[in-house]
Amino acid sequence: MGPAVRTETEAGVRSIILCRPDEYNTITPQLRDELSAAIDDADAEPDVRVMLLRADGPAFCAGYGLDWSTELQATEAASGRVWDSARDYRMLSSFVDVYLKFWYAAKPTIAAVHGWCVAGGTDLVLCTDLIVAGEGATFGYPPSRVWGTPTTPMWIYRLGFEQTKRYLLTGDEIPAPRAAEIGLICECVPDAALSEHATALARRMAMLPGNQLEMLKLLCNQTAENMGLRSARTLGTLLDGVARHTQEGQDFVTRSRNVGFRRAVRERDNPFGDYGSRPK
Repeated sequence: MGPAVRTETEAGVRSIILCRPDEYNTITPQLRDELSAAIDDADAEPDVRVMLLRADGPAFCAGYGLDWSTELQATEAASGRVWDSARDYRMLSSFVDVYLKFWYAAKPTIAAVHGWCVAGGTDLVLCTDLIVAGEGATFGYPPSRVWGTPTTPMWIYRLGFEQTKRYLLTGDEIPAPRAAEIGLICECVPDAALSEHATALARRMAMLPGNQLEMLKLLCNQTAENMGLRSARTLGTLLDGVARHTQEGQDFVTRSRNVGFRRAVRERDNPFGDYGSRPK
């Protein structure tokens, strides 16, 4: 098994690159652990002033690896024990804590997104300070239709109540131009210009003194903290576990085991005609 994350450093910018392209950079325990170490290392390195998160392959991140995560829940059910909410919360927090390292890192963090960035991929990327996307990128939280809730309040902080409800209460996909229009992301650029544009932005930030960057980020983020980010994150992480253990959530896991998770996901999305179920 190869690495899930690799890094590069140039001109004060540490690129943290998701590198499981054949698996659409889906989230696994290995990716979680390697990403955690990469963020810690970048934040501790004096010569690094800005982190740039990007990804190899056709997708930025297609969410959690449903193969291992549905199997984990199926194994739990087979044990004969009822859902252990405390254990589930600890397990999921081990992932959410890593995503939030982008938020709590002293140094600014930028994400350059292309292709799919959906479900758990949004849990991850919305914790970065700024998001730049190629015009062909797609965002969304389809598990809001069954089997999940966002684990942090970042949707609300970026979009406000109306637009957050518009997209979470349907699970509808959000093309990158629309995401920029409503404020989910910072900028949308032509796909071919994404890497160059995001790198130039990161390098422009890195021209400031490191202490200035850290103070300015702290000032901005503290507003969200005063609005209750930590308590909302706790509720979101717990409710995601609840959503996975409703009758509908358990039915989804059973269906995934019977027909494969890809087909189960298509059956979930077919009535909406989006994501992988979009008409050809």
